[in-house]
Amino acid sequence: MSDNSDTMDERVVREALTHDSPFYPVAPERMLLEARQCVAFFDTNPASKGHALVVAKTGTTSPFDLPAEVQAQLWETVRRAREILIERFRPDGFNIGVNDGTAAGQTVPHAHVHIIPRYFNDVPDPRGGIRWIIPAKARYW
Repeated sequence: MSDNSDTMDERVVREALTHDSPFYPVAPERMLLEARQCVAFFDTNPASKGHALVVAKTGTTSPFDLPAEVQAQLWETVRRAREILIERFRPDGFNIGVNDGTAAGQTVPHAHVHIIPRYFNDVPDPRGGIRWIIPAKARYW
């Protein structure tokens, strides 16, 4: 499959990640797109409607341990997945982030990026966004 395709067939879905990935297997209905070195799919425990993950096929814990070309493709796949989510779900915004290491809350030891669509009124006051990871430091206004 070429990097520019946003469709999946069963063979590609099975081969998208290796058996040693904690994300394996990915059910076909969860797939968004696949690039040569990355794959995007819906999270099994979504924080919002359309919550997706972009995962490097290379098995490393931190995205910063990936080779530069894979890091570049990871972020390009984030961009492409975000476009698909805009088209499908029409969110009002996004939280896009990485939990890099256990101290940062990473629970799955495989490099990945969360794309979390946000919708007006999904929380009473969204100001501060990801700053709420540390509640005492979130409110700066």
